[in-house]
Amino acid sequence: MDKIKDFLSRRSLWTIVASIAAMAAVAIIFFSPDVLEGNILDQHDIRQGFANGQEAQAFHQATGETTRWTNSLFGGMPTFQIAPSYDSDSLLNWVNTIFGLGLPVPANLLFMMMIGFFILLLALRQRWYVSLIGAIAYGFSSYFIIIIGAGHIWKFVTLAYIPPTLAGIVLCYRGRYLWGGALAALFAAMQIAWNHVQMTYYFLPVVAAFVIVYLIDAIRKKQMRRWCIATAVSLFAGTLAVAANLPSLYNTYEYSRQTIRGNYSDLPSSDRDATDTGLSKDYLTSYSYGTSESFTLLIPNIKGGATNKPEKGANVLLSLNKTQPDKLRRMVADGEIAPDNVPYLQLFTDYFGEPEGTNGPVYVGALIFALFIFGCIIVRGPAKWALIILTIFSILLALGRNCMWLTDFMIDYMPLYSRFRTPESILVVAEFTIPLLAALALGRFFEIPRSEAMERWRRPFLWSFGIAAAICLVAWLFPWLFGPAITQHDISLWATYVGGDIPSDVYYAAEKLRYGIASADALRSLIIIIIGGAFIWAYMARKISVRYTALAVAAVVLVDLFMVNKRYLNHDSFSLDRSIIVSRFKPTKADSAILEDGRRWDLPDGSSNYRVLDFDRFSSAEPSYFHKTIGGYHAAKLTRVNDIISYYFSGGRDLLNVADMLNTRYYVQRGQVIPNDRALGNAWLVDTLSYVDTPLEEIAAIENLHPATQAVADKSMSAILGQAVVTSPGDTIVATSYAPNRLTYRTHTAADAIAVLSEIYFPWGWQATVDGQPIEIGRVNYILRALRIPAGDHELVLTFDPPSIHTTVSIATVAIIIIYLAFVTGIALWAVNLFRRREKKQ
Repeated sequence: MDKIKDFLSRRSLWTIVASIAAMAAVAIIFFSPDVLEGNILDQHDIRQGFANGQEAQAFHQATGETTRWTNSLFGGMPTFQIAPSYDSDSLLNWVNTIFGLGLPVPANLLFMMMIGFFILLLALRQRWYVSLIGAIAYGFSSYFIIIIGAGHIWKFVTLAYIPPTLAGIVLCYRGRYLWGGALAALFAAMQIAWNHVQMTYYFLPVVAAFVIVYLIDAIRKKQMRRWCIATAVSLFAGTLAVAANLPSLYNTYEYSRQTIRGNYSDLPSSDRDATDTGLSKDYLTSYSYGTSESFTLLIPNIKGGATNKPEKGANVLLSLNKTQPDKLRRMVADGEIAPDNVPYLQLFTDYFGEPEGTNGPVYVGALIFALFIFGCIIVRGPAKWALIILTIFSILLALGRNCMWLTDFMIDYMPLYSRFRTPESILVVAEFTIPLLAALALGRFFEIPRSEAMERWRRPFLWSFGIAAAICLVAWLFPWLFGPAITQHDISLWATYVGGDIPSDVYYAAEKLRYGIASADALRSLIIIIIGGAFIWAYMARKISVRYTALAVAAVVLVDLFMVNKRYLNHDSFSLDRSIIVSRFKPTKADSAILEDGRRWDLPDGSSNYRVLDFDRFSSAEPSYFHKTIGGYHAAKLTRVNDIISYYFSGGRDLLNVADMLNTRYYVQRGQVIPNDRALGNAWLVDTLSYVDTPLEEIAAIENLHPATQAVADKSMSAILGQAVVTSPGDTIVATSYAPNRLTYRTHTAADAIAVLSEIYFPWGWQATVDGQPIEIGRVNYILRALRIPAGDHELVLTFDPPSIHTTVSIATVAIIIIYLAFVTGIALWAVNLFRRREKKQ
């Protein structure tokens, strides 16, 4: 009991507890009063996820089963990247609650981001107050708050678990093999569990940099044995983390090979978004950061800020006439713009960077940016250079199409790089390295006695803060140096919607307003640097103590980032209607009409299986909430489906045959429901099956088919399907029941026949049986399943239950148990050693 009391009386313990309480408090305060009142942050991407996963969720609620296939979007696809859930996941899920301290959503997310970075800095032997400042800076980086508003929760939580994973690796290299390995394995498993491979991939160079830094240190200190053991432990921890997520990783990998991320298509590249090595360069480099836009790390609105803002589940356009009404009224009064031309400014958003638009900039904080430069000067050792190189590397990669020499190099020589789009998202690495080096700079700064601080740090301080302040000063006085306010995209938009050239007064007004936004934010960042620098200078001048300096720096960093983040996510983003938890979607009149009329297509078991082609919302996820749709939204749709969409729906070709063979019973156009009497139903028998030599021949042939009696297939399918036989009168195939992962049919044929199903072909996972005996599934008409049915009366059953899931779940369960055993053992040994050390001191 005395040992426990002694442990609980340790000051270091209570400083950590106080830091945790502070992080929890600021997380709750940022999202108050909404998290306290139970309001809902109805994020756009979360809504899409609900829509895409509605069929699978309803099926689970009705049967208790988990389906790995859904027909809600794109005619049908696996759920591996929609709502991945495996039995082994339940062994890990509780960690999220603990790591989020049980705080209400989304305050728990922000806390997770901070606490992970706090753990890393403690592992790097930083003082608690330096660790707290770094944690606040990292957690409140604007991009993280913005992706909460957008609903990119998988990405967010993956990023939250990366710093504590690195903390485990750091502990390994400090000789704490068991404890460090267990920590690394657990948090790596958690980060991989959130299934955002792109973010994990981006941080692999960071992990490699840490390993190299400790290698250099080991060589200098002649401690190679320790380095080798630590590296082996870290690799084993990583292996356990991968094994713990094998169901998701393996099935995602296999699935990706059939998607636009995995370049499976053999069509000419002009007909698709993938190339022979991955995504096409145009598609891959969409959402690239602008060259001068990189200064948003220091000045958030150097390019105007954001195009949209999430408000109650919708993305609201931030146009100049909406966000700058007072300034516009003054400009009208001063005769700078004609009153009749003011409405035209709705075509100009606050943001004037790249054409894709954005929900907000990547801003790390003006004071943190200055401290980062400070760290570039005063921090010693290879760690500093690693962080500097990683920062520059991520900034250059984020430029994407604006830095093609590096982008081309990465595509050509870096494995898997061509599988990921949105280059600007790699700035998450800079958002990690900049506050980390800034925190290390503060740690180094406070190491020197205050009496020596002025002499030691005065010149580095003046240079670093002077550089940051000078950039802000130039941007304040001359914002046009950072690029034109009127972009080519603005000119094209005007030509499309208005025509002709932009009137001079509209051009001048938009330019003045946009430059005004950038200039005002540059002044703001300058003031932040001056205030933060003043406190640091006061410490060097021996006017204030370490405690008050750290408190002041933390306050400046928090207030700065807090205020900027409120621009992009605030009370307006929350929905006050709590009933949204129950129903996030309201059917349109067309949706209701289809649901009512669609009952006439019910199968004998009462289920239904027909599709809807909603031209009005073809690329939207919302129709998927109510119907099985031809369109939809997903970043990793099947390549063959994408080929059909590109070739027929976007290519201006006749798409009626495609719609008919996918059993499209209803079209929706301009809000009107158009029944389709040509739809071929769930299955039919064909008289003719033609084989072609190339995929392009196969997809092109669909347009001229009579799909009710004819089919076309690649010659590789001839071994499975053979030759078609002309059907006899009375030959039938009838669907009898539907579930997303199980389809049944009743067949009656006088001879062997070719049955075509209006179901999307997928090369693995689906098994077919005739009266319980397995038969092979072939592919016809580029995307449909087909089978050779034996003569007679039979029951045909198709099920989607990939054997790989069961095998990988077993492996994952064992790996997770090993991780927990190591973690518990590490804690136990740490506690024993702690008490032993206390006894020796006594």
